[in-house]
This record gives sequence, C-alpha cells and structure tokens, in this order.
Amino acid sequence: MNRYVKFAAIAVALAVALAVGGVFGASWYYTSQHGQGCANCHEMADYVGAVHASPHRNVGCMDCHEASLSTKLRHIRVHLMGTKPEAIRLRDVDVLAMVPNCQKCHQKDYAAWSAGPHSATYSQIFADPVHNSKRRLMDDCLRCHGMHFSGPVRDLVQPQNAQGPWHIIRLGFADQPTMPCQACHQMHEKDEPQTKPAKRFSVAGPAADSSLAYFDRREGMHFAAVSLPIPQLYEGSRPVKMNQDARQSICYQCHAPRTPDTDTPAAEHHWGPQVASGDDRTPMGVHEGLSCLSCHIGHSQNTTASCKTCHPEMSHCGIDVEKMDTTYANPQSKHNIHWVKCTDCHQHGIPKMKSASIAQANAQPLDSPTNN
Repeated sequence: MNRYVKFAAIAVALAVALAVGGVFGASWYYTSQHGQGCANCHEMADYVGAVHASPHRNVGCMDCHEASLSTKLRHIRVHLMGTKPEAIRLRDVDVLAMVPNCQKCHQKDYAAWSAGPHSATYSQIFADPVHNSKRRLMDDCLRCHGMHFSGPVRDLVQPQNAQGPWHIIRLGFADQPTMPCQACHQMHEKDEPQTKPAKRFSVAGPAADSSLAYFDRREGMHFAAVSLPIPQLYEGSRPVKMNQDARQSICYQCHAPRTPDTDTPAAEHHWGPQVASGDDRTPMGVHEGLSCLSCHIGHSQNTTASCKTCHPEMSHCGIDVEKMDTTYANPQSKHNIHWVKCTDCHQHGIPKMKSASIAQANAQPLDSPTNN
C-alpha cells in the first residue's frame, strides 16, 4: 500500500512540476519570441502581424494579455480541437484583465481616465437606486455601459424591477469599469507611433488616429472613428452646423439624439433627429459648430480650462464667462452650457460693450502673446 502511495505522490509531484514548468516555460517562450510563438497558431497569425505594424509593435503579447495556466490550456484545447472561430473575440474577463496593463505605458492617460466619468464601475452604473427606480434596466444599457459584457443584463444585475435593492451578481464585476480602454481604442490597428505635433492643431482637432474606434457589442468588433458618420441634426426645421471632427463620431455612439417621437412636429414634417434630444449634447447657440473635443479633454472629460481657451476673462458685457448663469458655473442653472444663447439672458437685445478695454480684449487674436 505504501508503495502505491509513494508512486501516487511522485506522479502528483511530477504533474505539478510539469504544470509549473509549463507555465513559466511557456511564459518565457512567448515573451522571448516577441509574438512569434503566438503566431505559430494559424488563428493568431493575422493578429500578431497586425500588432507588429501598429504603434504597439515593440510591446510583447503578454505585456497586455493575461496568460494564466487556464488561459493557455483553453487556447490549446480550442486549437487542437480545430474549432477555429471566424474571428477571435476576447471574453469580458480578458478585456478587464488587460486594463491595468495599459497603465504601464500610458500613465498620464490612465490617470486622467480613472479620474473621469468614463471609468464608472458596474456597481455605480447598474446598482444606482436613483436611476434604476426611474428607468428599468435593459440589455440596451450595455451598448454604452458594458459593451464588452458577454451576457444579457439579467446575468449582471438583479432584481429586474424598479424597487430594488439592486446587486451586481456577476462575480468580480462590481468594481470593474463599464467603459474600459478598449471601448474606444483598438490596439492592433496599423499606424505609426504618435509623436508631438509640429504645430498647433486647428479648432476641428487633429485627424483621428486609427486606434480610436468604437466597440460594437452586437457585432463584436471595433469600428474606426473615421468610418463612423457625423449625424446631421436639426433645431426644428433648421439644420444645425455640425463640426466634422472625426474624433467626436465616437461620442455620438452613446451621446446620441432620438428619432423624433410620432406626436411631435419634427416627426410630422420629417425634419430629422432633433438636437438636445435623448443624450445628445451637440452645441448650439453661442457654441454652435464646436467639436466636443473643443471643450472636453479626451480621457478625463475635464472642462475646467475650456472657457478661457477661446474667451478672454471677461465677456463683452463685463461678466466673467465662467461665472455667468450657465450649467458651467451651476449644474442647476436653466441655461445649459451646450445650448446657451445670448438671448436666453438678454431678451430685450444684446447690450453694448461697457468699455473700450473690454472691446480690445475681445478683439485680441488667439495667437497673441497676451493669450499664450
């Protein structure tokens, strides 16, 4: 009997040694091969080739992708069984495991994203009692909040009612971000590494780099910003001036207008989608024609310095633009900063400038040394 126990112990020890050695050995192999080991599996070859032509060409596969023993065994099983998918799709847990790895190289961007609204967690979005008591949870919520989540919303949060209390039932997801880096970026797209621009960008912003892309959970793939349309919106029957900054096409995938309701004049006259409907924030009034990125910093969405980017400290009517009665100064204001018009406050006409000094300040070119 002792003999069998001894053999069993030796067998277990060998199995453990092989497993441990396999994990570290495979990790060393894949790391040292700079992706060539991954490319040996034909289903991975296209992805390895793509990343070698991308800005991440000097980054190893395992610098971004989680590579535990269970992951390696799963890859081997799929490969040996010959069940190659038409396209490799990362699981939701794989995507979330990659997010902290972005911080290794993109520390400033990662910190800005972490401090902004797009880092909101599943618990903050789907277990919010104020929101859930007013609007019923549905699968379409995942289109913008959790586009990498692989199941329906009922597999994420319970109960499915307006009474609650609500709980995130997917293990380990409560504190994970609903909009990870991969929500707006594709990592394997061909492009050159980014460099500091030689001169100042235009108001329309720089050309959208190829990594900027929206992940559509229904299709399970990224769509590059340059391939997404900028919608034409209307204020009643009037076409609104739309900025053609390709980067903001990503914004419209979530901050989108609604199709006019059937009982509205817009629907009756076929005027088209109305500005400020749904979650739309397209600028009108004094800001019509501006890009989202004219005011919102990409990763953090911070707008603290946005006013003084274009305005002098004082408006032509002698009021600090950052202290005017708008939602910039007070979120409870009736004057939304996205749509505010001079006539919202000056119903009897726009007042004349109060002094020549203010007029001179307003006439100062943006590139003037006094504005730098």
